[in-house]
Amino acid sequence: MARIGDFAPDDLIGWFALSPDLGGALGSYADAVYRQDRLSTRSRELARMVIATDNQCEVCRNTRTEDGDAAGLDEEFYAHVDDWATWSGYGDDERIVAEFAFRFATDHVGLREDEDFWTRCHAVLSDELITDLALSCALWLGQGRALRVLDVGQACRLTL
Repeated sequence: MARIGDFAPDDLIGWFALSPDLGGALGSYADAVYRQDRLSTRSRELARMVIATDNQCEVCRNTRTEDGDAAGLDEEFYAHVDDWATWSGYGDDERIVAEFAFRFATDHVGLREDEDFWTRCHAVLSDELITDLALSCALWLGQGRALRVLDVGQACRLTL
């Protein structure tokens, strides 16, 4: 049951009405992450799902991208999110993205200070992609936690 408003359990958009200026800005930010970031679809989805798992956000875990089939995102891709470090179906660059997302959500200070990670990261990602990844992770971590804490949208299944 939602902790705010009088929403149906899967009313993902309705809570924005309680803060139209901030909610609208968050909607624009989310739109930019999904339409304008430069990460590959697979990398973006893997990072998003790693954070969704940490957030325990059901709406995030149940969301799929519309162009997923074309990018090779089948249910097996999603089923191995917890195994991002070892599953052979992810490439080395995708593992770096997943590690960034995981550590962004669980140990941001350790991530910042890990010179070995940054050497490995810069070997496969440009500064522009790292920036897109960081801004995307910030959206997913914050919005996912807000949705989970407020118990909004947790029964929803979306296609982006």
